[in-house]
Amino acid sequence: MKTAIRTAWVAALAFLAMPGLAADAQYPARPIRIIVTFAPGATTDVIARIVGQKMTESWGQQVVVDNRGGAGGNIGLGIGANAPADGYTLIFVSSSLFVNPSLYRKIPWDPHKSFAPISNLAHSTHVFFSHPSQPVKSMAELIDSVKKDPKKYAMATPGIGTTPHISAHLLALDAKLDLVTVPYGGGGPSLAAVVGNQVPYGCQAIPPVTPHIKAGRVRAHAVTSAKRAEIVPEIPTMAELGFKGHEASTITGALAPAGTPKAVVAKLQKEMARIMALPDVKARIAEMGFEIVSSTPQQFTTQIREEVAKWAKVIKAANIQVQ
Repeated sequence: MKTAIRTAWVAALAFLAMPGLAADAQYPARPIRIIVTFAPGATTDVIARIVGQKMTESWGQQVVVDNRGGAGGNIGLGIGANAPADGYTLIFVSSSLFVNPSLYRKIPWDPHKSFAPISNLAHSTHVFFSHPSQPVKSMAELIDSVKKDPKKYAMATPGIGTTPHISAHLLALDAKLDLVTVPYGGGGPSLAAVVGNQVPYGCQAIPPVTPHIKAGRVRAHAVTSAKRAEIVPEIPTMAELGFKGHEASTITGALAPAGTPKAVVAKLQKEMARIMALPDVKARIAEMGFEIVSSTPQQFTTQIREEVAKWAKVIKAANIQVQ
């Protein structure tokens, strides 16, 4: 009898000791920290706070947002990469996750080895646009204008190394343009430059541009999403215009440090997918000009691998680098 009881206890303890099972049953047992790789107020920060608040309400554990901006997101990513792999530190990132490995000579993290991807939660397309005083009414006309007089035309972007900036370089490479890009210190100044007709053309994430498109203060020519954007369905995609492989977006993704138990990652992804599907969250995300993705860990892992390789080629061909 004692032998049978002892055997049962050993079996039970072995079951609980299996990777992820005990962690999944108890998680979360204490507060969770979300490292946001940008300053407060950025889209990544807003979405992180929405998700964090809903997780607090659902799980009864405080979720604290810790903004660690700087160096294009590298500082926050480096801190997250070196955090304990126990599910109590998460990292919310933007598309810098894809481009920084090729953009910077040295970064304190590896896109494939430092993290356990949880989900690409939402994304927003980029848009190519112009000031309405410019005589171009299509992407083809914009390209022709630059070909005819490259010294006269330039394109404003939110900054060196941002995905809109690299998208502009990809356009120049494929269309064989001598295109001058003017990198500003963020989306606001970049947009203001085109609205004020200081720079004729622009490329950036669509959320802040949309009100100006609808008011006629700028003219949109193409979006970089795989399908037309819900917020401006009348604007064609780059693929529709014959530019294959130009899909690009600004994402908000969730990561955990590498080695985080798979059961915990799965539980986090399931909870985040539930949150992103809530009616009030869906409405808020749409208002921001983003579309919900809620990919699985495997889908996000695949996307990271493909996007890092894709943008590495463009960055190398365009000779873009940040010290």
